[in-house]
Amino acid sequence: MTSLSHWSRTLFSAMFAAVLFAVITGCASTRTAESTGEYIDDTALTTKVKAALLNDAEVSGSAINVETFKGTVQLSGFAKTQAERQRAYDLALKVKGVSSVKNNILIK
Repeated sequence: MTSLSHWSRTLFSAMFAAVLFAVITGCASTRTAESTGEYIDDTALTTKVKAALLNDAEVSGSAINVETFKGTVQLSGFAKTQAERQRAYDLALKVKGVSSVKNNILIK
């Protein structure tokens, strides 16, 4: 009976280690995928940048799309002038936590 109990503990330990490994590697980030924590951080950055654009009188925030991946914000959509395009870029770059901004806004 003792050897069966030892075998059961060994099997349980191995299964636990396998599940733990799967959970840890499943939540890790790669070059093309975010971890759960990074996704949450990026969602918060997207919200902050979008709010900054919507609250600025010089920028038509509803015409600009914001996406974030690993701290890099991508702006797309349309601006009426080069000054508005630049202002959107500057506002996004000032948001705490933003590491860089890709400005793909087009002038209409």
